[in-house]
Amino acid sequence: MSALLVDSHCHLDFPDFKGRESELVDAMKAAGVGWALIAGVTLERFPSVLALTRSFANLYAAAGVHPDTEEEGAEPDVETLVALAGDPKVLAIGETGLDYYRLKGDLEWQRERFRVHIRAARKASKPLIIHTREAGDDTLRLLREEGAREVGGIFHCFTETREIAQAALDLGFHISISGIVTFKNALQIKEVARYVPLDRLLVETDAPYLAPVPHRGKLNHPALVRHVAEEIARLRGMEFDALAEATTANFFRIFHINNAS
Repeated sequence: MSALLVDSHCHLDFPDFKGRESELVDAMKAAGVGWALIAGVTLERFPSVLALTRSFANLYAAAGVHPDTEEEGAEPDVETLVALAGDPKVLAIGETGLDYYRLKGDLEWQRERFRVHIRAARKASKPLIIHTREAGDDTLRLLREEGAREVGGIFHCFTETREIAQAALDLGFHISISGIVTFKNALQIKEVARYVPLDRLLVETDAPYLAPVPHRGKLNHPALVRHVAEEIARLRGMEFDALAEATTANFFRIFHINNAS
């Protein structure tokens, strides 16, 4: 049997999947995907994320408020995030970061929210899950200023340059590649997928978004992370099982999980 994969970032709590959770977990098993991490995007929705991790032993969570959610619910504070991170199924703080693509104007509130998450991660001794889009320099600057090297984590759904990837690696972070790598014209992401050291690489779906080829344009789900891993293995000229074993081992090492069985 092929080595098992981890979908290191998805959103199975989204309405797109309501009532289909058991079906999707079964599909993961059939595709050789052993585990998945559900990233929180608002405080209000987080109880549904935790509920999924209670129902399925192979699902984990991260607690955070997405940088795009302006004026959507409660603003996080350090104490609230640390309390959520105390749950044993909560592996990380996030997703958090900066997004200068979707939102414009005075985004100081977004930078302050990011700082809150970094401080919470340090206080809780949990890694960060970073979202950055067209904001690589500021993302790195805030991570440095707030001492994020102390906890590390993952730059998820990486879409930045190889130079930004190297700077993230230098800070002790890992790089996670999504289904974008299967898109014909995603040359920058393909370059990064070849470049990142194998012991710092992860794979993800970011479901329900960004379904990989040959499912592009359809609803994404964790079982499809296999296509991401197959494409990265092809790009790197290595066996699929070796890629799967490495990325899964990386996930369990980052989050200090002792037994992946």
